[in-house]
Amino acid sequence: MTKNIRNGITDVPGIKVGHWTNLEAITGCTAVLCPKGSLGGVSVRGASPGTRETDVLHPLNRIDEVNAIMLSGGSAYGLAAADGAMTYLEEQGIGVKVGEGVVPIVPAAILYDLGIGDGTIRPISDNGYSACKLASSDPVEQGCVGAGTGATVAKTLGHQKAIKGGLGSASVDLGGGLVVGALVVVNAIGSVYDPENGSLIAGPRVGEIMSDSMSDLISGNLFNLPEINGNTTIGVVATNATLTKAQAGRVASSSHDGLALAIRPSHLIGDGDTMFSISTSELGGIDEYIDMNRIIAGSVRAVSEAIQNAVNYAEMLGGIPSVNDL
Repeated sequence: MTKNIRNGITDVPGIKVGHWTNLEAITGCTAVLCPKGSLGGVSVRGASPGTRETDVLHPLNRIDEVNAIMLSGGSAYGLAAADGAMTYLEEQGIGVKVGEGVVPIVPAAILYDLGIGDGTIRPISDNGYSACKLASSDPVEQGCVGAGTGATVAKTLGHQKAIKGGLGSASVDLGGGLVVGALVVVNAIGSVYDPENGSLIAGPRVGEIMSDSMSDLISGNLFNLPEINGNTTIGVVATNATLTKAQAGRVASSSHDGLALAIRPSHLIGDGDTMFSISTSELGGIDEYIDMNRIIAGSVRAVSEAIQNAVNYAEMLGGIPSVNDL
């Protein structure tokens, strides 16, 4: 058994997480720092993504290294938080060596949270730097924190009937020292479910009950969807297995199954659903069939559990109640 398992992405040795949170503006960013020797993958399934440095993770491209992943609120403006991560890592001498210097590799993704707080305040470079400076291997703070501060879910009937989303983390111990962890920021149009028993955790509020976003969409019982088009679920799956870039890409792709199990429906036109993966390359000798299937299964479970944690740990902000307020 892996020692000190705490059910979060920092259970993967070497992974560190830091948040910058602005509760007044209701926005923030989250940095996931990778140990030396890490490589990554990415899979974008939503139709409205906001991303940076995703092409470098493609298996056909040259650079194998990834140094951090930045997740941020602020819509496309929030991509600036990755600049701060680059500055922080450069100061530590971390990155791809180019001449006498280094170029840190920091892929990033954002979510739209401009409608809940003060939309004129978005995470900037300094805030991304702060998130990195605060990063640690401690248990991950969850709920309305970092990139999840302004997240909301279940918006098919409009923001006025939405439920507060947030940031969640989970991990799965595969035995023999092999661990898979996930960190997910949940800002979806759809409702959130428990995949284990099918129960509705967070759906649009209709009086004293919650409706189902899938049924709302199919029946046409909708608020004006173009007005709630800013959404997205973004996250990171990490494992201490030694993977190739192609295998890391496969893990990122398969991790969306965990998203689809817990968020129904997911990957909509107004969602920018993006999942990154990290291989810290700590454990070698990974079987490309048996162990890869186990890592994929672990990533699906970790992501679905992280999504549930994101909603369950959230608190009321900006007038949007959490599931705990209902």
